[in-house]
Amino acid sequence: MLNYLWGFMVIIGIAVGLVTGSTAAVSDASLQSAKEAVSLCITMLGVMSFWCGLMEVARAAGIIEGFTKAMRPILKLLFPGIPSGHPALEYIAANMIANFLGLGWAATPAGLSAMRELKKLEEERREKGQGVSEGSASNEMCTFLIINISSLQLIPVNIIAYRSQYGSVNPAAVIAPAMVATAISTLAAVIYCKWKDRRLN
Repeated sequence: MLNYLWGFMVIIGIAVGLVTGSTAAVSDASLQSAKEAVSLCITMLGVMSFWCGLMEVARAAGIIEGFTKAMRPILKLLFPGIPSGHPALEYIAANMIANFLGLGWAATPAGLSAMRELKKLEEERREKGQGVSEGSASNEMCTFLIINISSLQLIPVNIIAYRSQYGSVNPAAVIAPAMVATAISTLAAVIYCKWKDRRLN
């Protein structure tokens, strides 16, 4: 859908340029935008590689496992149906930590792995005659998705990198507003998930 939307916007821009006689301006803007896109991609690739690498080092060093144990009360509150020690909990914790640090790209691999583990857990439940029907998302999957989207952030690294790339005088000025906004969104997400759990149970 987004591909169609962007394609439509490009076609409209070109059409308006032809009608108004601004084809030169459209060409210049296209070339300048392409240059900025490449420059931004290189900047964000460096940021993403650095933080994803740090997350892998932290996982190999057992730091993520330690954070998972420290977050056990929170994880138990949010995901009471996941057995203690299940691999999904470590991936969920890694995803939440990455989101907390504002590393959305670093959170994605952990999020996908968490969903795979939750799918396996649901398959095990179905074998025992429990769980939701195949093709449906479990309560844990829905809760994790909502928490992931709300993503409480302490330092929005990606946004700071974008602002720095585009010449912001104070790229870190977004830290406080981001903390407040994501804290409210995460609190609303947790309340909603627990409310829906109670209604379903």
